[in-house]
Amino acid sequence: MRTLGRWAVGVAAVALLGTAVPTWSAAAHGAVDNPISRAAACATNGGPQVGSSACKAAVATSGARAFDAWDNIRVANVRGRDREVIPNGELCSAGIDRYAGLDLARADWPTTKLDDVDSFSYRTTIPHKGTFKLYITKDSYNPREALTWSTLEQLPFLTVTDPPLRGGAYQLKGEVPRTKSGRHVIYTIWQNSDTPDTYYSCSDVELAVDSVPIAAAAAKAPEPPKQAAVAAPAETGTNLVLPIGIGAVAVAFLVVVGLRRRKA
Repeated sequence: MRTLGRWAVGVAAVALLGTAVPTWSAAAHGAVDNPISRAAACATNGGPQVGSSACKAAVATSGARAFDAWDNIRVANVRGRDREVIPNGELCSAGIDRYAGLDLARADWPTTKLDDVDSFSYRTTIPHKGTFKLYITKDSYNPREALTWSTLEQLPFLTVTDPPLRGGAYQLKGEVPRTKSGRHVIYTIWQNSDTPDTYYSCSDVELAVDSVPIAAAAAKAPEPPKQAAVAAPAETGTNLVLPIGIGAVAVAFLVVVGLRRRKA
C-alpha cells in the first residue's frame, strides 16, 4: 500500500549543475539541476518538460496539485529499509499515492544526456546531514516495464555521506559506471541522519553510446595459425609439398633412393 508521511519538507534528485529548475517552494529542502528528476521536469510551476507527453500523462494521473509540490517526495522512518518499505513498481513515487504518475512505464520520459561525468550536484535550500546513495538500472532495463528493485543494480554506484555544500548544492564526486550505455534511470536515495526522512527520485538519462560493456569491447581472439607445410627437394624437375611428418619421411626416402642410384 502506498504511504504518505505525517509531514513533508521536500525532495531533490541527483544532479549536475546547469539545467533549469522549477520555481522554488518556500518550504522546499532541495531542487533538481541535472540530470533532472521526473517530478521536477514535470512541475506545473515551471518544469522544463511539463509540456511533454510523459509529463502530461503523469499530471493527468496524479493531478496538477501533486506537481505543484514536486519537491515533497519523502517518507519518514524508513531507516535504511528502503527495499522493504518502498513497493516494487512505485520507486519513483516512493509509494506516495499522489505521485503515482511518476511510476508510469513509458519510453518517452525526457532524458538528460550524460557523457564524461565525474560529479553530481544535489541542490538544497535547507541543509541536512545524511547519506546519498545513487543506483542505476541494469543493462536489461526496459522503460516500458515497471521500475522495481530488481531492475536496479544491487549496489549503488556512488555512496557519499555528508558531502561538501558549495554554492547551495551538495557536491557528489563519482562516475556512472563506464560499462553502461544507452537509456537508464538513476535512482537517488538521500537518508537524513538529522531528521527521520528519506528522499527518493528518478532521473532518466541517456549515456554515451561509446561507453560499451568491457566484455563487448574485448578484442576478438585471433584465429589459430594454419598448419605449416614443408617443401621436398626437387626430383626429376618436380617440387613436392607435403605435410610435416609425412613430408620428412618422404624426403629421407628420396635421399636414400638417390644415393643408391648414384652408386649403381
